[in-house]
Amino acid sequence: MEVRGSMICVFLMCFIFGHILISHKNDFVEAKSIPKFEDLEMEKRLKIINKPAVKIIKTIDGESYGCVDFYKQPAFDHPSMKNHTYHYKMRPIWKGMKEKKTNNTGFGYLWENGVGCPIGTVPIQRVTKEDLLRFDSFGDDHKPRGSWNTTTNDPNNGVHYNQHHYAVTRTTELKERFHGATMELCITAPKVRPGQYSAARLHIQMGRDFIQVGSTVNPVLYKDTQPRLFAYTNIAGGQSCYNSNCNAGMILVRQDLPLGVPLVPVSIRSDKTSHYATFGLIKDQVNGNWWLQFSKTAEEVGFWPSDRFHQSFGNKVEWGGEVYKASQPSPEMGYGLFPLMDMSADAYISHITVLDTNYKIDSKMYYIEEFSDDKRGYQILGHYSSHADLGHITFFGGPGNI
Repeated sequence: MEVRGSMICVFLMCFIFGHILISHKNDFVEAKSIPKFEDLEMEKRLKIINKPAVKIIKTIDGESYGCVDFYKQPAFDHPSMKNHTYHYKMRPIWKGMKEKKTNNTGFGYLWENGVGCPIGTVPIQRVTKEDLLRFDSFGDDHKPRGSWNTTTNDPNNGVHYNQHHYAVTRTTELKERFHGATMELCITAPKVRPGQYSAARLHIQMGRDFIQVGSTVNPVLYKDTQPRLFAYTNIAGGQSCYNSNCNAGMILVRQDLPLGVPLVPVSIRSDKTSHYATFGLIKDQVNGNWWLQFSKTAEEVGFWPSDRFHQSFGNKVEWGGEVYKASQPSPEMGYGLFPLMDMSADAYISHITVLDTNYKIDSKMYYIEEFSDDKRGYQILGHYSSHADLGHITFFGGPGNI
């Protein structure tokens, strides 16, 4: 009877928990039991994310992407997309923007086929069950945020007061309305431990909603320690999304540039060589959509529909570094060294601008400040160059270990 009872117990455990996934990547082991009903739910989610593709292509790093019909990408499943009139050839309309040919800079070099996806489709990374488990392991504290929401080291909160640290240039608490912002970011590869991330990003706050774009080293998200192009969408009420793999994310318009790709080449401090990328978040002057521009020629990558957010304008903007430390000492930011105000030796962001209420470019911005929540680990220095075409420059970084 005892043996039979044990067998029944084991059977029930197998039925309830299904199976266990174990990963030995990134020098740490993940093990998570999946209840049977959650396993079925996960299969449904995979079908929604891994939409039927015209073809499967791979990047030069061997990562698989599905070439999905423009209108079938995950972001079109969001409720705000009802009665949409979007087209994959559309481009932002802003009268301050210089006329230029579209697609004049290709990203075919990212792909094994040298081209990317067919016209009319967009590359969406294929997601596995292990990926979903990893994504679901993100707690709210792991998700990106703005420096305005940080909590100072309050001894009443013990050692868990805040896992995020910042070194940023940010707008002050003025009643300004922003319709865009830009930056030129020096690409670095800070060292992080498993479970951590270190990002250099542009952040636009729209009430309780926000968008972040930039470079991040995030082993939990990408399974490696390369700096990667990312966009993060946060919609008040619990919806958030990295890149374009869920319905709250950005709508892609390019067939050759997905979010999440490695940013190469990387700046090497010892060689005194800086490699940079240009980022812009620009609100369309006609229909209010928020566009992501990327690369030295400001290519339009995709957009967020205007009615995706609760507020139609940005009320806060910041540029700089954000790290998440989990339970270990905090990771590096930038080059892992405190800044010296030297573009050949520091991680930096130049060409810091905003589009003001009237869609005018403001590069002087008297209403900005430098902020670091803990100068023992991270510091930031600001400078305005009136003699060079650099505008506001932010030098940031630090070894962490706090």
